[in-house]
Amino acid sequence: MEVNGYDIKPGADLTGADLTGANLNSGNLSGANLKGANLSRATIDFALLNGASLKGAILTSTHLEFAALQGADLTGSLLTDINLNSASLRGAGLSGANLQGAYLKNADLTGADLTGANLQGAYLKNTNLTGVVLNGVNLTDVKMFNANLTGADLADANLTGANLTGANLTGATMPNGWRDIVAGY
Repeated sequence: MEVNGYDIKPGADLTGADLTGANLNSGNLSGANLKGANLSRATIDFALLNGASLKGAILTSTHLEFAALQGADLTGSLLTDINLNSASLRGAGLSGANLQGAYLKNADLTGADLTGANLQGAYLKNTNLTGVVLNGVNLTDVKMFNANLTGADLADANLTGANLTGANLTGATMPNGWRDIVAGY
């Protein structure tokens, strides 16, 4: 598949590519290098990006519904207002990523590293966050209805105004005084 003059295929080198608004639905970019690429407003639903490097990429208002990003590196990426509904991000690297206003309903982030990420105002209903590292994460005003946080490390997370109604916190490490600032618990 070719889009905007770029060859879209597994392992492709798309470093710094401008794919703004591109339609990459059902595309296979597993193992691709998309470091610093601009994928703002792109539609990448049902796509395969397992093991892809999206380090420092811009994915503002991008749609990645039902996408597979297992083991993908999204370190330091701009993911504001992204739609990751039912996406699989198992073992993904999201440290330092900006996911402010992200929509992660039914997403699977099992074992992902979100150290220092910003999820302010994100929506994570029914999201699987089992064993996720959330050290230093901004979870201000996040909605985590029925989220699975089994074994998650939230010791240094900012949970001000967060709503954890129905969340599973079995074995989770929580910050001191968290019950005073979290709704639904």
